[in-house]
Amino acid sequence: MSEFDTQLDKYVTFKSGNEYFALKIEYVNEIIVYQEVTEIPESEDYIKGLINLRGKIIPVIDVRIRFKQEPIEYTDRTCIIVINVKDTVVGLIVEKIAEVVEIKQEDILPPPSATIGHEEKTQNKYVYGIGKVGENVKLLLDPDRLLKDEELNLLEQATEEENEEEGE
Repeated sequence: MSEFDTQLDKYVTFKSGNEYFALKIEYVNEIIVYQEVTEIPESEDYIKGLINLRGKIIPVIDVRIRFKQEPIEYTDRTCIIVINVKDTVVGLIVEKIAEVVEIKQEDILPPPSATIGHEEKTQNKYVYGIGKVGENVKLLLDPDRLLKDEELNLLEQATEEENEEEGE
């Protein structure tokens, strides 16, 4: 069995608000404790800024704010999940990591289409499925949709330039 096979149905789960979200482990580079973030003036509120991770500058976003949930104070449980999606490395600030779980393909349901008026709930646009884990459910995040944003693209270009300058 290759390493890829063992990661196939594995997800890192974390809590945000009252919900538990899951992210495919293949996107996760590492999970680090929260560290000071250098703010970027005039960026979206959910983009907290930049961190220096062993010499590499990466942008970090606050998942709660991205989901239009109330921001909370960061605690010693607050973590940054460093993900890599299509060569974009971003840190996701989450209130706490829950566990790594296995969710088989047959236990994944499509998300409910909760449209209020003509607006879809913000969280749903980032969720591609609902994973059943025992008696619980986890909302499966599509990191690509989470990161698809003009603001983040600009940020990515800025961090690439910064990283290149340091490499000279």
